[in-house]
Amino acid sequence: MWTRNFTLYFGARTISLLGDAMMPVASALAIGKVYGIAGVGYVLALWTASAVLVMLFGGVVADRIGARRLMIGADVVRVVTQGVVAVAFLDGAPPYALLLVMAFLSGLAAGMFEPGVNGMVPLVAKDPQRANATLKIAEAVTQLAGPALAGVLIVVAGPVFVYTVDAATFLVSGVFLLLVRVAVPRPAPSNVLNDLRRGWEEFKARSWMWSVILVWVFWGVLVVGPYVPLSSQVIGADYGWVMAALGLGTVLGGLVAIRLKPRRPLAAGAVALSGYVAVPLTVALGLPLPLLMAGHLLGGCAWAFWSVMWSTSVQTQVAPDVLNRVNAYQVAGSVAGMAVGQALAGPVTALVEPRAFMLGSALVTVGVVAALLLIRPIRRLGRQPQENAGRSIPVPAGLSSP
Repeated sequence: MWTRNFTLYFGARTISLLGDAMMPVASALAIGKVYGIAGVGYVLALWTASAVLVMLFGGVVADRIGARRLMIGADVVRVVTQGVVAVAFLDGAPPYALLLVMAFLSGLAAGMFEPGVNGMVPLVAKDPQRANATLKIAEAVTQLAGPALAGVLIVVAGPVFVYTVDAATFLVSGVFLLLVRVAVPRPAPSNVLNDLRRGWEEFKARSWMWSVILVWVFWGVLVVGPYVPLSSQVIGADYGWVMAALGLGTVLGGLVAIRLKPRRPLAAGAVALSGYVAVPLTVALGLPLPLLMAGHLLGGCAWAFWSVMWSTSVQTQVAPDVLNRVNAYQVAGSVAGMAVGQALAGPVTALVEPRAFMLGSALVTVGVVAALLLIRPIRRLGRQPQENAGRSIPVPAGLSSP
C-alpha cells in the first residue's frame, strides 16, 4: 500500500488534518474569549455553510480537471485566509467582520477541497478499506495531538502563532499533493448543469446513500453541529485533554477497521456507532475528567469504525468517473445539518442549559443508530458493488496525467 503516491497523499492529509484538529480548540478559546460562545458558533456556521454552498460544483470541477489540482488550489486559498487571521490577531481583538469574511473564504476552499478527498483514495491505493483505515488512524493521531497542542500554544504563544501554524499545514499539504502523480479519466464534453444532474441521478439511484444522509441531517443539527461550542463551554480548561481522548479512541477504531472486514459494512458500522452515545452523555452528566476522557475514547473508536465503513462503501459502490460528484452530494448533505447546528449553538443557550442540550444529543444519537439499522438498504448493503445501483461503468485507468 505504501507506494510513492499513497505516501505523499498520506503526508498531505496528515499535516492538513493536524491544522484542522487545532482549529476548533483555537477558535473556541481565541474567538470565544473576545466574542463569546455565539461568536464562535456563527464563525463555524458560516465556514460550514460556505463549504456546502460550493461543494456540488467542487465535485463537478474535480471530475473534470482531477481532484488533485482542485485540492492544491484550495490549499493555496487557505494558506492566505489563515495567514490573514494570524496577522489580525496581532492587535489582540480582530474585527469580527474580518473573521466572518475569512471563515467564508476558507469554507469555500474547503468545499472545493472535500469532494476530492474520497475520490483520491482509489487512485493512490489498491485496497480502499485499508487505506481509509490508515488515513483514519492518521486523522485520529492529529485529533489526539492537535487539540492538546492548540490549547498549550494558545496559552504559551497566543492565537497568532496557532493560526500561523495552521496556514503552514495547508502550504505543506499543497506541496505534497503537487508531487503526487495519478491518472484521471477524460470526461466526455458536457456542461455544468448536465454534470450536476448526472451526479444527482447517481446519488439518487443509491437508496442506501441518500437514506444515510437524511438521517445525518438530524445528527448534524442536534449532535455534531452544536457540540464544539457547547461542550467547550461546559468542559472548560480540560477541553483539549478530552478532545485528545477522542482522538486516541479514533486511533483504536481505525486499527480495528484495518483488520475487520464485515460482510455488511454499514450495518456493522451502525452497531459500532452506538458507542458514540458516551460523548454527549458524559458531557451532559458533568462527569469528572477521567470519565469524560473514557467516554470520548469509546466515542472516538465508534466514530472511526463507522467512518471507515462509510467511506469504503462510497468508494467501492460508485464508478470512478462520477465518484467526485456523488461524493460532493453526500458530503454536502451530511454537513448541511452541521451548519444549522453550529448557528443554533449560541441562541439555544438562552433557552436550554448546555448540559440539558447535550443530554438531548445523546438521545438523538440512540435514535440515529436505530434509524440506520431499521432502514433495509443500509442494513443489507454488502461489500461487493451493486450492479444495478447506478448507470455508470467504471472507467479503466489508462488516462491522462494532470
